[in-house]
Amino acid sequence: MSEQETQTEQLDPEAVKADTETETAQANTAAKEASPEVQIAEMETRLAETRDQLLRKAAEFENFRKRMNQEKAGAIEYANQSLLLDIIPIIDDFERAIQAGENSPQTSSADYTSFLEGVKMIEKRLSSQLETKWGLKRYNSAGEPFDPNLHEAVTMEKSPDISEAVVQEDLIKGYYLKDRVIRAAKVKVLMPET
Repeated sequence: MSEQETQTEQLDPEAVKADTETETAQANTAAKEASPEVQIAEMETRLAETRDQLLRKAAEFENFRKRMNQEKAGAIEYANQSLLLDIIPIIDDFERAIQAGENSPQTSSADYTSFLEGVKMIEKRLSSQLETKWGLKRYNSAGEPFDPNLHEAVTMEKSPDISEAVVQEDLIKGYYLKDRVIRAAKVKVLMPET
């Protein structure tokens, strides 16, 4: 037999597999031959390790759950912070307008007109900011057909000039938040006589 054939036999995969199986069988036999006390001790050690890992994972999960609940509670508690920071300067404007009205020793019609214009500007600024930044939009109902989804009838009046219920006057304006009605308008309704 040549050297090349001898090397090929030594690297034969079947032979390597047989050797590995033999070694595994010998290790299993050695484990079986170990006394029951040694086997029990090994199993108890593995059981204690597994129990310890399980307890650690359970504690990690519980800590994660508590942290998520705290973050959620914090997010809910401070969810309106950005909105309120937008409203605070407008409240400041109202306070300045009130102080200007109170500090005026005598009120002339020119002072009153400028005071009224200032308050209207503040109201417009607030409405504009709430609409553009937060999606809060006020709607007018006067002259519109009565819709119970948008209007809450506070008073009704009969009229011979109409054929269906119509909103005569907004008593309190209604509001949309984006595309949802969050407050129905309180209205005075004209009803047909029949």
